Amino acid sequence: QVQLVESGGGLVQAGGSLRLACVASGRNFDWFRMKWFRQAAGKEREFLAAVAWSDETTHYSDSARGRFTISRDISNKMVYLQMNSLKPEDTAVYYCAAALKFGSDPFDTEATYWGPGTQVTVSS
Repeated sequence: QVQLVESGGGLVQAGGSLRLACVASGRNFDWFRMKWFRQAAGKEREFLAAVAWSDETTHYSDSARGRFTISRDISNKMVYLQMNSLKPEDTAVYYCAAALKFGSDPFDTEATYWGPGTQVTVSS
């Protein structure tokens, strides 16, 4: 059974940092991109970043590039999202996901597997 479980969310002041973690289990992810999304209240799901499990190629949305860094740790089957210079508008539920790599757009908002999400709240 495939499971993605996020952790690391919480309350942080504007300008602060958080590191989200996602533990991935239940299958081989070599053919997958691991992704981070977020969804703020009343808004659509937003793609943030992707990393290819096999070669660590990364992709970022315009809103994430420069402030967020995605990475993966194969040995521990972990995916991370380091978030710096956080702003109140970054407040959202953050989701880890896995999407098949081949034939797909790295910026696609669809994925095969999803975690339950972790809340990030940035206070002003």
